[in-house]
Amino acid sequence: MDIDEDKVDQAALALLYLTLHDGSRAWKGLDWDALERLHRKGLISNPVGKARSVVFSEEGLLEAERLCRQLFGRK
Repeated sequence: MDIDEDKVDQAALALLYLTLHDGSRAWKGLDWDALERLHRKGLISNPVGKARSVVFSEEGLLEAERLCRQLFGRK
């Protein structure tokens, strides 16, 4: 199957939002390739390291909330 990585990244960003804590941190228990792409896009901090969470950029936090509402919110 041909996977649209942009759609995967959108879903990953929305899922990260569901684990939001301490203002702008999210648990990084997702696919490493998706996390790396989100980092390259400037939406989260570098996922490589001992920390169990990543930090959303300002833009990333806004986009994560928007996608979470769009993908998972009740109509």
